[in-house]
Amino acid sequence: MNRPHWLRSRSGPCRTARGPHRRRPGGPPWPGPGGPPWRRWLEESPGSQPLPWLTSFAVLVVQQVGSQAAEANQQGVRLPLDVYARLLLAVGPLLLVLRHRRPRTAAFGTAAAALVYIGAGYPYGPVFVSVAVACFAAVVAGHRYAAWGALGLLWAGHLIIGHVLYRWLPPVGDAPPGWGSELLVAAWVAAILAAAELARTRRQEWARRQAEEEEAERRRVDEERLRIARELHDVLAHSISVINVQAGVGLALLDSDPEQARTALTTIKGASKEALGEVRQVLDTLRAPGAAPRAPAPGLDRLPELTAQAADAGLEVATDTEGAAVTLPPGADLAAFRIIQEALTNVVRHSRSRTARVRLHHGAGEFSIQVDDEGPAAEGGTSGGGNGLVGMRERAAALGGSAEAGPRDDGGFRVTVRFPADSGGTVTAPPAKETP
Repeated sequence: MNRPHWLRSRSGPCRTARGPHRRRPGGPPWPGPGGPPWRRWLEESPGSQPLPWLTSFAVLVVQQVGSQAAEANQQGVRLPLDVYARLLLAVGPLLLVLRHRRPRTAAFGTAAAALVYIGAGYPYGPVFVSVAVACFAAVVAGHRYAAWGALGLLWAGHLIIGHVLYRWLPPVGDAPPGWGSELLVAAWVAAILAAAELARTRRQEWARRQAEEEEAERRRVDEERLRIARELHDVLAHSISVINVQAGVGLALLDSDPEQARTALTTIKGASKEALGEVRQVLDTLRAPGAAPRAPAPGLDRLPELTAQAADAGLEVATDTEGAAVTLPPGADLAAFRIIQEALTNVVRHSRSRTARVRLHHGAGEFSIQVDDEGPAAEGGTSGGGNGLVGMRERAAALGGSAEAGPRDDGGFRVTVRFPADSGGTVTAPPAKETP
């Protein structure tokens, strides 16, 4: 016998399908995922503001106590407070608990509760405090249209209740209010909106400044990271190049000329010690941000040491200075030293030339560096796109200048760097030219 599907056994193949939100035996008391909606509203989500219980309770106390005082002043004009009035006075503060997470619900809910309270004939008083707080929070949160709509609803409803429906609403014998009171309500609404818009503008301005400060901080961190990377690259590239050349010399002369091999090892020891010192200085800056370095940063006053190290690597360097030498600021002085260091390192690593010339030109408000070698380029030599050349351009750009590097027509290679010089520096006599 075929039974209807609704009489068949639940264990049979034609079991009736249940809806996704139908309660199962022994399941949660509320259908659907997440439980009742108010539970999801009250639960804190990551990044959400905590529920404003304290301020909402303060508004509840103000409305209850203030309405009690208003009742004493409006006896015989409005209805006395009863249980329903107390409940309506509590609805607004309860909705204020959600004003940060559900600003539109709080704005329209408090306005509706105030309209019902006034339409029921209860005394005028601080029942509008909840509406003001909810609409203020909605505007600050960016829901200005919801706040305007809620206040417009409140004002329009007050007009309809006071001038149209008062004949059928309590209290009996009530008369329409004067238009002066309506203008007062309109001014109250405008004041709330103006204060909320001002607070919203201030909050947006604060958020914009905060974002700009965070972006500036990120840029400072990135610039500092690039600066440290350039420092480490310049220090290690130069020192390791010298060590590599001297290690090759020492290995080649270890048996035939032990004394020359000893000199090469001495050079390796000095170069490695200097490199370790400069790397340690950079790392000390990282460990103690804001602290002054323990040793002064290198500058053009150490150019003779730099040419001596290049000579140890087999590169003879001639330096020329043109114009009245001006003491550069510390940052520009360090940049000039590192640029020359990197240029000479590139000659040692990427050129077959064993000579180089460094020209320093002090002009009117400008300082320039030019480093030339005769070439030709060694096998696998740089073509102008290495990290060292990128670092030169970054150093020059940081000082408001420019850097150019490329092969010459005669087969050599030239690096030219220009950046503004401090015209207020101390003028000293130009040093004598040094020839190879």
